[in-house]
Amino acid sequence: MDLQNQRVTILGAKLSGMAMARLVTRRGGQAKISERMTEDSVPADFRQWAQQQRVACQFQGHTRPFIEASDWLVLSPGVPKDIPAVHWAQADNIPVLGEIEFAFQWCDKPVIAVTGSNGKTTVATLIHQVLEAAGYRSCLCGNIGTPFSDYVLDLFDKDFVVLEVSSFQLETILSQTMLLGKGAGIKGFKPYIAVILNVSQNHLDRHKDFQEYLDAKKMIFINQKEGDYAVLNAKDDHLKRLAQGVKSQVRYFDPSLMPLKGIESNPNFAAVWEIAKIIGIKEATVSQVLRDFKGVEHRLEWVRQINGVHFINDSKATTAQAAIWALERLNAPVIMICGGRDKNIDFSAAASLVRQKVKRMLLIGEARKKLREVFNGLVTMEECASLPEAVARANEIAQAGDSVLLSPMCASFDMFANYQERGRCFKEAVHHLSDYA
Repeated sequence: MDLQNQRVTILGAKLSGMAMARLVTRRGGQAKISERMTEDSVPADFRQWAQQQRVACQFQGHTRPFIEASDWLVLSPGVPKDIPAVHWAQADNIPVLGEIEFAFQWCDKPVIAVTGSNGKTTVATLIHQVLEAAGYRSCLCGNIGTPFSDYVLDLFDKDFVVLEVSSFQLETILSQTMLLGKGAGIKGFKPYIAVILNVSQNHLDRHKDFQEYLDAKKMIFINQKEGDYAVLNAKDDHLKRLAQGVKSQVRYFDPSLMPLKGIESNPNFAAVWEIAKIIGIKEATVSQVLRDFKGVEHRLEWVRQINGVHFINDSKATTAQAAIWALERLNAPVIMICGGRDKNIDFSAAASLVRQKVKRMLLIGEARKKLREVFNGLVTMEECASLPEAVARANEIAQAGDSVLLSPMCASFDMFANYQERGRCFKEAVHHLSDYA
């Protein structure tokens, strides 16, 4: 895509928006940013860069004149696709792309794209590590932390791109047929290997229902061809039905089986092994990476032991299913810290395990009332004003042999910028605790 003398308006000035502005500038285009929040919500160093690069920035936007004075409109993942700004662009025949598809225009390396309700970060990290161990040069980016747009012009020394993608990033993907009407040279996002690990209730504050959420996930396959691969969970009926319309070669992984010797049965590991087989990586290489794997930050991350009590950071667990996964792996009595911004999901899926394993639930954030209603009568609950207060209270009531688990089942945006900041806050609070009560 030639961006010379092209005006590219970016909706959203967070991580992905800033990355896209840098990408547009490097490609010779004129970047413009429209952000609905105040100027103070954007880092000062980026505002300084934007001023130096003459990037027009509109805060507390979006206004129609700013949008209409564009050749392209690109959406950050957090920006819904049905807002007035998008309709204005469409009415004026301004092409609208999401961040992943926009960045893909400059990607000339095979992409392994991983999505799912749970486990995306772990599987993407493991695929990257397996590729590197096998002698390939891999780039790990996307929803995992660093935007695709920040890396896409620097892939000359890479063999693969491993991309974690969310439903927010996938819902804007367009088929190649639809893209033909938007201008010459635009290519649809087409991963060489597309992986959906599982689907369960998630982001129903953004998607109107589960079907819309599933429809967003399946866009990962929309532009694949016969030479590409779709990797799906053999135990997920939704995914098996979805596979019927896929044009690529479908491969299933069985989450209850682990054919590698000496490796525990794990759905994440099974998915990684299936992907490694497609690429032709030896079993011994995969086995060694899986044995050495210590987990990812903010996902069942052991932080510290104090007076026989284990503190565990599972901030990335933003759904009931993710919290279930964590509780299933803990044998000790649990003091569970949960709450945050409700994504309109059904917390009751975790009720059985909460009854079995949780001795006290400490509630924080906007979802406190709903959580109290769902788990009423199943567990003793208390409300805390902040995460550090919940950590301190957990330390007061915990006994040797207990586990204090931050597994929120909610988004972080009521109190934190993201789940990473929430996890760091938890760890900092834990490290400030005294060794003696």
